[in-house]
Amino acid sequence: MARTVDPWNACLNTPLQEDDKEIYDLIQKEKYRQYSGLELIASENFTSLAVMEANGSPLTNKYSEGLPGARYYGGNEYIDQIENLCRKRALEAFHLNPSEWGVNVQPYSGSTANFATLTALLQPQDRLMGLDLPSGGHLTHGWQTAKRKVSSSSIYFQSMPYRVNGDTGLIDYDKLEENAQLFRPKLIICGASAYARDWDYARLRRIADQHGAYVMADIAHISGLVASAEANDPFTFCDVVTTTTHKTLRGPRAGLVFFRKNKDELETRVNGAVFPSCQGGPHNNTIAAIAVALKQVATPEFKQYAKQVRANAKALGEALTGYGYKLVTGGTDNHLVLWDLRPLNLTGNKLEKICDMANITINKNSIHGDVSMLSPGGVRLGTPALTSRSFKEQDFIKVAEYLHRAVQISVAVQEKAGNNSMKDFVAALQDNNDIPALKKEVEDFSTSFPMPGFDPNTIATTVE
Repeated sequence: MARTVDPWNACLNTPLQEDDKEIYDLIQKEKYRQYSGLELIASENFTSLAVMEANGSPLTNKYSEGLPGARYYGGNEYIDQIENLCRKRALEAFHLNPSEWGVNVQPYSGSTANFATLTALLQPQDRLMGLDLPSGGHLTHGWQTAKRKVSSSSIYFQSMPYRVNGDTGLIDYDKLEENAQLFRPKLIICGASAYARDWDYARLRRIADQHGAYVMADIAHISGLVASAEANDPFTFCDVVTTTTHKTLRGPRAGLVFFRKNKDELETRVNGAVFPSCQGGPHNNTIAAIAVALKQVATPEFKQYAKQVRANAKALGEALTGYGYKLVTGGTDNHLVLWDLRPLNLTGNKLEKICDMANITINKNSIHGDVSMLSPGGVRLGTPALTSRSFKEQDFIKVAEYLHRAVQISVAVQEKAGNNSMKDFVAALQDNNDIPALKKEVEDFSTSFPMPGFDPNTIATTVE
């Protein structure tokens, strides 16, 4: 005979809409924002319905510290199968020989994957070199300012950045090699969050070998392109490769660490660094969702998607150049465009503000030579998310037109403000009629495209 549910457990089978209307309504509003806007943040994407189903599954209930076959808890028969399948698919997606490469699929994010890698490869206060943040690097690659060690990668390790050439915007490998002769790093990190060109992994390997250093590639932004052979392959030259899974890989929010199995016991060191050194129990629901995404990555359709991401970025960059705007490095080889606004005497945070008001989502971004991260000289634009909505080259030409109009509005508002103050800029936005007109056009345009992951017709109408 079935037992009845006790009153204190009644909420456990209540739908979200009934149990927490406040959160439900906010989710509906966010769904409509995604559907009705132009998502151009290079580090974001729209994942699939299947990935979200796995990520929201009862797998979230299970604790499973340790690795498959060596857990600290019982009841992991199916969890082990899921994690093993995820590891297998990760190696297959990147065309790796399982006798040479292994992968840990448990990191909660790219940042934790990177710190676990540093923990595995280095001792405290060992030396590392990564791309400088204003040159397009990432916080976790050793970022620090003249006054403050910002990232744990600079707090616990000695960091010396390398940079792009001030004239070309391209990585200055010669200067990197020269500085490495003085600094003698134990680790060189390659990878970026705002660099529009590909990497010379062979050159980095040669530089590292002069000092017996490891080479780590953080391909968080371009991993979907790497898996599809739309970007250079770091695995040939690197010792460890890390990535997020939610950018061009189009999966859930998490990280992966790939390691050479036959070098310096990296398998034991990386796995031990992830757990127990840096994390607790893995998020099994997310690992299942990663596995789903990696299955998609291995398909011919995903390769078509990756190729279109690059074609769209090229079209967007060329359209902006056609309006007379300056792009860092003059163009792009990957999924993003780095737009230098300094010739307009405009900052990235101001254009970001205008675009937000017009349902265009971008992010302010540092350009080499910038000193302020909060008021930088550029913006970063990416094509992965809108490509997931079936945007093609001609659609990104239209997107460039909207961005051009947003710049014109920004320049006019700044002239009205009479100075460069952000506070006065916001005040001068009041009663601007051009922004609502642009927003209406953007919304009409965006809602004409399909939406991955959910049916826009099911969004509560009250959110509009």
